[in-house]
Amino acid sequence: MELYVIRRPSAWANMSELELAGALSAKIGDEQMPGRVRWIRSYAVHEADGRIGTFCIYEARDGDSIREHARCVGMPGEEFYKVATTVVMRADPVEPPIAAE
Repeated sequence: MELYVIRRPSAWANMSELELAGALSAKIGDEQMPGRVRWIRSYAVHEADGRIGTFCIYEARDGDSIREHARCVGMPGEEFYKVATTVVMRADPVEPPIAAE
Protein backbone atom coordinates (compact mmCIF):
# COMPACT_ATOMS: atom_id res chain seq x y z
CA MET A 1 0.00 0.00 0.00
CA GLU A 2 1.07 3.57 -0.66
CA LEU A 3 0.74 6.64 1.59
CA TYR A 4 -1.63 9.42 0.44
CA VAL A 5 -2.74 12.87 1.60
CA ILE A 6 -6.44 13.50 0.92
CA ARG A 7 -7.85 17.04 0.94
CA ARG A 8 -11.52 17.36 1.89
CA PRO A 9 -12.33 21.11 1.73
CA SER A 10 -15.37 22.50 3.57
CA ALA A 11 -16.91 19.03 3.84
CA TRP A 12 -18.58 19.44 7.25
CA ALA A 13 -20.66 22.14 8.93
CA ASN A 14 -19.20 21.44 12.39
CA MET A 15 -17.08 19.08 14.45
CA SER A 16 -20.06 16.86 15.29
CA GLU A 17 -20.60 16.11 11.60
CA LEU A 18 -16.90 15.39 11.23
CA GLU A 19 -16.95 12.97 14.18
CA LEU A 20 -19.87 11.04 12.66
CA ALA A 21 -18.13 10.86 9.28
CA GLY A 22 -14.92 9.73 10.99
CA ALA A 23 -16.65 6.87 12.76
CA LEU A 24 -18.25 5.70 9.52
CA SER A 25 -14.97 6.10 7.64
CA ALA A 26 -13.09 3.92 10.13
CA LYS A 27 -15.83 1.27 10.13
CA ILE A 28 -15.97 1.01 6.33
CA GLY A 29 -12.19 0.94 5.99
CA ASP A 30 -11.70 -1.65 8.72
CA GLU A 31 -14.67 -3.90 7.96
CA GLN A 32 -15.37 -3.58 4.23
CA MET A 33 -12.03 -2.59 2.72
CA PRO A 34 -9.22 -4.14 4.78
CA GLY A 35 -6.04 -4.38 2.78
CA ARG A 36 -7.25 -1.62 0.42
CA VAL A 37 -7.66 1.48 2.64
CA ARG A 38 -6.29 2.30 6.08
CA TRP A 39 -6.94 5.64 7.80
CA ILE A 40 -3.85 6.88 9.63
CA ARG A 41 -4.79 10.38 10.87
CA SER A 42 -6.54 13.60 9.93
CA TYR A 43 -5.94 17.28 10.55
CA ALA A 44 -9.22 19.20 10.82
CA VAL A 45 -9.04 22.84 9.69
CA HIS A 46 -11.34 25.84 9.88
CA GLU A 47 -12.15 26.89 6.32
CA ALA A 48 -12.67 30.52 5.24
CA ASP A 49 -16.39 29.82 4.74
CA GLY A 50 -16.79 28.77 8.40
CA ARG A 51 -17.02 25.05 7.64
CA ILE A 52 -14.62 22.27 8.63
CA GLY A 53 -12.24 20.70 6.14
CA THR A 54 -9.58 18.05 6.57
CA PHE A 55 -6.20 16.90 5.38
CA CYS A 56 -6.19 13.13 5.87
CA ILE A 57 -3.33 10.68 5.83
CA TYR A 58 -4.29 7.25 4.47
CA GLU A 59 -2.57 4.14 3.28
CA ALA A 60 -4.29 2.82 0.18
CA ARG A 61 -3.72 0.25 -2.52
CA ASP A 62 -4.48 2.84 -5.22
CA GLY A 63 -6.50 5.93 -6.12
CA ASP A 64 -9.56 3.87 -7.01
CA SER A 65 -9.63 2.51 -3.46
CA ILE A 66 -9.56 6.05 -2.06
CA ARG A 67 -12.42 7.10 -4.34
CA GLU A 68 -14.52 4.02 -3.52
CA HIS A 69 -14.00 4.48 0.23
CA ALA A 70 -15.03 8.15 0.01
CA ARG A 71 -18.17 7.23 -1.99
CA CYS A 72 -19.16 4.61 0.59
CA VAL A 73 -18.72 7.12 3.42
CA GLY A 74 -20.40 9.95 1.49
CA MET A 75 -17.54 12.43 1.66
CA PRO A 76 -15.22 14.10 -0.87
CA GLY A 77 -12.40 11.92 -2.14
CA GLU A 78 -11.20 13.24 -5.48
CA GLU A 79 -8.37 15.51 -4.31
CA PHE A 80 -5.52 13.28 -3.18
CA TYR A 81 -1.77 13.05 -3.63
CA LYS A 82 0.67 10.17 -3.30
CA VAL A 83 3.29 11.01 -0.67
CA ALA A 84 6.83 11.20 -2.08
CA THR A 85 8.54 11.27 1.32
CA THR A 86 7.94 12.38 4.89
CA VAL A 87 9.95 15.12 6.57
CA VAL A 88 9.46 15.35 10.33
CA MET A 89 11.08 18.25 12.16
CA ARG A 90 9.20 17.65 15.42
CA ALA A 91 6.54 15.24 16.60
CA ASP A 92 2.95 16.47 16.47
CA PRO A 93 1.88 18.23 19.66
CA VAL A 94 -0.09 15.85 21.86
CA GLU A 95 -3.83 16.53 21.93
CA PRO A 96 -6.60 14.17 22.97
CA PRO A 97 -7.98 12.49 19.83
CA ILE A 98 -11.64 13.08 18.94
CA ALA A 99 -12.09 9.55 17.60
CA ALA A 100 -11.04 6.32 19.22
CA GLU A 101 -8.55 4.16 17.37
